[in-house]
Amino acid sequence: MKIIILRCFWVIHFLVLMGLLGTGCSSKQEDINSEKLTVGVVSYGEGAVSIDKYERFKDYIAKQTHSIVELEPAYNELQALEQIQRKNWEIVFAPPGLAAIAISKELYTPLFSMEGTSRRQRSLLIVRDDKPIKKIADLANKTVALGIVGSATGYYVPLYDLYGLTLAQIRFAPTPKTVLQWLSEDSVDAGALSQTDFELYQREFSTTKFRILHTSRSIPPAVVLLAPTVERNQQQQIQKAMNQAPGDIVADAGYIPAAGVPNYEQFIKLIDKVRPLEAQVKKTPAVLLNQKSTSQQKVGRPVVN
Repeated sequence: MKIIILRCFWVIHFLVLMGLLGTGCSSKQEDINSEKLTVGVVSYGEGAVSIDKYERFKDYIAKQTHSIVELEPAYNELQALEQIQRKNWEIVFAPPGLAAIAISKELYTPLFSMEGTSRRQRSLLIVRDDKPIKKIADLANKTVALGIVGSATGYYVPLYDLYGLTLAQIRFAPTPKTVLQWLSEDSVDAGALSQTDFELYQREFSTTKFRILHTSRSIPPAVVLLAPTVERNQQQQIQKAMNQAPGDIVADAGYIPAAGVPNYEQFIKLIDKVRPLEAQVKKTPAVLLNQKSTSQQKVGRPVVN
């Protein structure tokens, strides 16, 4: 009888032990199988500063969604565009040019605006003040610096404003600061960048006096985007977490939960009208006309909200 009781005791002890081990393995397995989210941000070489802004956001989203969250910077819009096309970024803090393409071509969903309407961007065409260039038409047969493909203020909007001209050459600057550097060196006649970047970087070129040749219409605010590959339940988790995030985390990440998502419809149309020019921009000279258009009339200018 004692032997039977002893055997039962050891069997029960063994089953309890196996249950505990199974629970432990299950917990570890859940951790291993956690969903992974990659947060994409665009940084112009200031990687450490840019990424630091999103560290607490990353940790917060990871905790709220029980996911593994990683930050990934792209050092210009072209790198970011490649990541968006490959759907490598689930959450994207997207400047307007990238946002327009991601929404219209890659089916990303806009979740939040990143700026109030009073801070909407504009694109500037900048020249040296000692140059006799007074209007856009004076840039004919001149060398102009644009930004990388994907940039609204450095690429798409300037192309729209320069439509119809023949330029001696278009040079592509990897960063907005490079545009001002080339102007300072007198290696280009004009350059395009955002109003914000111009105000930020012009002080670093104190020996050169710049002049604004042209200011574009306003450009929609940047937005936070969600990839079409994110499952609906997880999308709702992310959106809820971002809506309820503490104010300091929201401020660091730069989005505005209470602001409405900007309407990109007209801006997408603008980009669609100038994208055919991409076949011309790398040619010398660069003839900024849609070669497939039989009328070759200047692009109609929709109102950009």
